[in-house]
Amino acid sequence: MSSKSGGTGAPALHQAQHGLADFDQDDILMEQLTRNVQFFGLEAQKKIARSFVVVVGLGGVGSHAAHMLLRSGVGRLRLVDFDQVTLSSLNRHAVAVREDVGIAKSTCLGRHFKQILPEAEVECLNVMFTEETTDEVLAGNPDFVLDAIDNIDTKVHLLAECKRRGIPVLCSAGAGAKADPTRLRIVDISESVVDPLARAVRHKLGRRRGVRGGIPVLLSTERPRCELVATEQMQAGNPLDFQIVPNFRVRTIPVLGPTPALFGMAAAGFILCQLAGAPFDGEPLLTLTALQYDRAMERLVAREEEAYGTADGVRIDRDDIIYLLRELWRGFSARSDRVVVPGGQHGLTRSTADLTLVRWDEAQPATVDNLVLLTLSEADAHREKGVARVRAEEPEFAAFVEAHLARVRFDYCGERGQQQQQQQQLKSQR
Repeated sequence: MSSKSGGTGAPALHQAQHGLADFDQDDILMEQLTRNVQFFGLEAQKKIARSFVVVVGLGGVGSHAAHMLLRSGVGRLRLVDFDQVTLSSLNRHAVAVREDVGIAKSTCLGRHFKQILPEAEVECLNVMFTEETTDEVLAGNPDFVLDAIDNIDTKVHLLAECKRRGIPVLCSAGAGAKADPTRLRIVDISESVVDPLARAVRHKLGRRRGVRGGIPVLLSTERPRCELVATEQMQAGNPLDFQIVPNFRVRTIPVLGPTPALFGMAAAGFILCQLAGAPFDGEPLLTLTALQYDRAMERLVAREEEAYGTADGVRIDRDDIIYLLRELWRGFSARSDRVVVPGGQHGLTRSTADLTLVRWDEAQPATVDNLVLLTLSEADAHREKGVARVRAEEPEFAAFVEAHLARVRFDYCGERGQQQQQQQQLKSQR
């Protein structure tokens, strides 16, 4: 089922005269999306309006995510789920009401979405994501995919296929049996050690498909409060009667309604910022010790004295060290692929014994916006080569580092600091 433009018979007042791609030319659409425009800016909101997002899994998480993607002006949505609305899903579904019970979840969303933003193109697929339906679900070069599936094998296949095809994807981990909204995090799949579903997906992705990182996952660090409901505790009758797909699932997990909604909202926010070209890095999971921070400062001072004969150029304090190691570089060398390797490294802890902070631009002092985290050998090579050669020989890496340093300037100094950095870069390139 596909729905374009408004439904027939709607009052003229509620009908926009333009499509979402030209929303700024229409008073109704411009007013409806005005708060988004104020937040992202007009051009970024236009990117969102021209975007195509696929949401696979339309339960509590997926329905809320799709709902807010629509309300935020995503121009094209493909909604995918094989399941139907049930009475028990009304405690967490974004828009379903009792009249919707028994119809396909995708159809349910499509009906309600017509009333919210009829100008959006909403395609509803009442299918299960499998190897046979992969091409249909991922057709059309989507700009982003949200995995809100609750079956491990299906999640693994979707994530691996998105990775193989180069489609950005966000994996949502388990929202069931969780309650604490302050525990939500978005991390790399290689760091997913605290969530049972994400951990299982990580293992199977690596073992079966060779994918060990590079996929963001939305999870909660809270330990599950409840266990799966046993079959004998389910409602009267044969539990197999409640299976839409044989051998797919019988047991259920208790769900506090607000929690999947929080997951869905967080997922939508992450995707919207990606589409708008204004991405964010979530708070990292890792915990570093006071000793690691102290050693990082000591090592920086020692290397400054060795290279320049003095440590007078070090103009940071311990709080800056914490920010750089944990927040900005996340315990990884800037040259690494930011994937936590099995063994000594874990999602919550990370070794920094082989890492050091070093000046990015050797002509500038060791300030918080001029320090990059590298391995000891990488730092020696960088100091010997100099930033000018790095920019000339490795433009992509240089752009990556300088984007992070721009973030430092913005975090510490706001827009003014960012403009100053851009001016310095222009001078150094002349």
